[in-house]
Amino acid sequence: MLDTWFDRKLQERETQHLLRKLVNTKELVDFTSNDYLGLASSAKLFRTISDRMEQLGLRQNGAAGSRLLSGNSEYVEQVEAKLAAIFKGQAALIFNSGYTANLAILSSIPQRGDTIIYDELAHTCIKDGARLSLAKRFSFKHNDLYDLELKLQRAEGKIFVAVESIYSMDGDECPLAALVTLTEKYKAYIILDEAHSTGVIGEQGSGLAVALRLQDRIAIRIYTFGKAMGVHGACVVGSALLGQYLINYARPFIYTTALPPHSIASIDCAFEYLSSTLQLQQQLREKVLLFQANMKEFKNRVASNSAIQTALYPGNKTVRDVAGDLQRKGFDVRPILSPTVPEGSERLRICLHTFNADQEIVNLCTALKKLSPTSL
Repeated sequence: MLDTWFDRKLQERETQHLLRKLVNTKELVDFTSNDYLGLASSAKLFRTISDRMEQLGLRQNGAAGSRLLSGNSEYVEQVEAKLAAIFKGQAALIFNSGYTANLAILSSIPQRGDTIIYDELAHTCIKDGARLSLAKRFSFKHNDLYDLELKLQRAEGKIFVAVESIYSMDGDECPLAALVTLTEKYKAYIILDEAHSTGVIGEQGSGLAVALRLQDRIAIRIYTFGKAMGVHGACVVGSALLGQYLINYARPFIYTTALPPHSIASIDCAFEYLSSTLQLQQQLREKVLLFQANMKEFKNRVASNSAIQTALYPGNKTVRDVAGDLQRKGFDVRPILSPTVPEGSERLRICLHTFNADQEIVNLCTALKKLSPTSL
């Protein structure tokens, strides 16, 4: 029976300390969500979105079809134009999530005879999109431009280099300026996922590329709204022809129901709200500095200046036990297990937020140091 096979596979996960379960930890202090600026829990933003729905007379619960059927509207196109202006691109095309946006780009643009080269720590959606392509694919060592150049020298056809501005597991930053220069040498095209920089970096939350004024030298950029922007959805930014190509060839866009009007209004309002509360970015930087100051003597972590911090506890069982201990102390911190990260680099992924009280951060750091890997 199929359930017998399911049970055996789940038992294998249990034995390897890899079994996932859905949990509800709303009563704990949040150090795990991607709500870096607190917008997902903002009562003011919630009311603004509700008011916008009323003002626009948007009383439709769902899009009722793909963008090519009933899911398009003048308002969606207006929001896309606003996003293109914020991200300083010719055009923006809204997707249901960053995952589907990356799948769409990597599965539809690189062709047979082309080459995709991606950072080894790139998000799963980049790797999954590359697998769906007929192009050759290689990874390069994380943020290692020497290794990337070796791969570029072997590449054929159109060359696409897929990277993230801030990496979701280590929280470290892509050496974007140097990477742009290198890819230009080999006439390669960059696909930049700005998921964890959207909102927290740059004017109007426009991300790393715009902050460094590199946007015109990057072919394709993906921005995600389900993290610091506190809502849902994503967009792809680039040339007007890129948008038209995706409308015609990207299966995750063509064959999926569009976002509902409420989600479009939420995206619109979230960026308007952030433009009037940009001090949230500085508040977040101060929380990061506080964490760093209190963890200076803790050696087992990856250097990061972003809201994503780490504490390394090698071994799936060890890191799960540490996470459980911290949760019993009132901290919502989750373990990241291998093979999601390489074996031996299992860690706690700690997300800092503007709404974390300073004392909560200090208390977490104290608890982490008492559970240092050398003391276990």
